[in-house]
Amino acid sequence: MIRSIAKAAVAAALLATSVVSGTTAHASGRDVAPPGGFTIGLVNANGSGCPAGTTAATVSPDQTAFTVTYSNYLAEAGGNSRPTDFRKNCQLTVQINAPQGFTYAIAEADYRGYAYLAPGASGIETANYYFQGQAQTGSLSHTFNGALSDDWQATDTASVASLVWAPCGETRDLNINTQLLVLPGSQSPDQTSFMTMDSTDGSLTTVYHLAWEQCPAH
Repeated sequence: MIRSIAKAAVAAALLATSVVSGTTAHASGRDVAPPGGFTIGLVNANGSGCPAGTTAATVSPDQTAFTVTYSNYLAEAGGNSRPTDFRKNCQLTVQINAPQGFTYAIAEADYRGYAYLAPGASGIETANYYFQGQAQTGSLSHTFNGALSDDWQATDTASVASLVWAPCGETRDLNINTQLLVLPGSQSPDQTSFMTMDSTDGSLTTVYHLAWEQCPAH
């Protein structure tokens, strides 16, 4: 049975280490955790995987995490699916208000969901991240091959050298683009294959881990 109810929790995790005197921004990528925490909010959600009225966001009481609930993030191909259903996408626009004197970057993102892929079919999850006014980063992709009927998980991990940092002293929206793509394959074109960014039991989460650093002193 196609799992059509999607739920993903988005959590921001601080990487807490000791503060080194005279730290220069972007020196090691994960040196400093900001004092006093930060606030985070979902500004907008747009795309075929999250059309208007199908996405809701809830900020946690401590304002260190938020949950995004989807009800229509499902890509499918083969069988009686429509030709346009094989690709679904969603762009989240997130605003993170960092404490004064600190900057942040996404160091790791864990994606999870459910997939039913017939023999020969495949499902692909991709994501990229960029700040308002900056060029988009290259997409990171993860492929899953049929036959498969199970939860799936994919992790994007950035090296220190490739971290994309928020501009110091500015509030810029962070854009997170995700996409699900399902290809039916030649072995079973009459079977419906699908992939969701969710699980019906609600236990699967999408976690965005943040790296923090002090901005350079002027």
